[in-house]
Amino acid sequence: MTSRARIFLAGDSTVAGRPRSMAPMAGWGQALPLFLRHTEVVNAARPGASSRSFLERGRLSWILRNIAGDDLLLVSFGLIDMKRAEGRFTEPFHGYQHFLRRYVLGARARGAHPVFVTSHERRVFDRHGNMGRPLGLYPEAMRELAAALSVPLVDLNEWSIAQWRRQGPEGTRALFLHLRPGEHPNYPRGVADNTHLRGRGAVECARFVAREMCSKGLLAPEYFRDLDTRVAEMAVAFADDRVVERLTRSRVGPTHETEMVPS
Repeated sequence: MTSRARIFLAGDSTVAGRPRSMAPMAGWGQALPLFLRHTEVVNAARPGASSRSFLERGRLSWILRNIAGDDLLLVSFGLIDMKRAEGRFTEPFHGYQHFLRRYVLGARARGAHPVFVTSHERRVFDRHGNMGRPLGLYPEAMRELAAALSVPLVDLNEWSIAQWRRQGPEGTRALFLHLRPGEHPNYPRGVADNTHLRGRGAVECARFVAREMCSKGLLAPEYFRDLDTRVAEMAVAFADDRVVERLTRSRVGPTHETEMVPS
């Protein structure tokens, strides 16, 4: 009989689960269970979090209080680290790597296995259809640290760049939160969001993450499913707003415990 596995997710809005009131916006962590079996996914990712603020506000300490030996900890930050907001900004090869190192050491101290996932790229094209790379050096800083600490790396950033380029400015609209006025009741005036995914984009990013986890042997093959099967956007589950709010509030440890996270 196959034992149950457990995966914790630490990340920002590109990973986080969204409530029904924000559908069809979805993070890839929300879609990851579609490609797993016998596995509990504990999605502790928080919109607006950077590698620094997630730790300093007690969210990493909550994970480390609850994670156990042989659990996986998938860590994906960068989107917010580049914003010069108070308590969030980190330099790619300085503060960013410093905080990521603490996730790795904290997980390993508890017998768990850290995994880095570079952030998917934003949908940014110039008038000639050339794609930009606004995440800058953060993915490279994560790659460098992964190599230095022997942390498995899922390079979602590089994969997404190739996919967004292939699909182009028009094709990528179906992956990101682009809706016409009246198309969805949650966005009656429409929306054009080039950062956050809708269900279809979340599904394909989650599929890539699951494939990489399988190919790297992070879980045995029997823990994966539908890696090459078409999965409908409507398969992404959205929790009730009250449930999401309750989980967000409860998944915070005492902030003084950040001092106990290895550095």
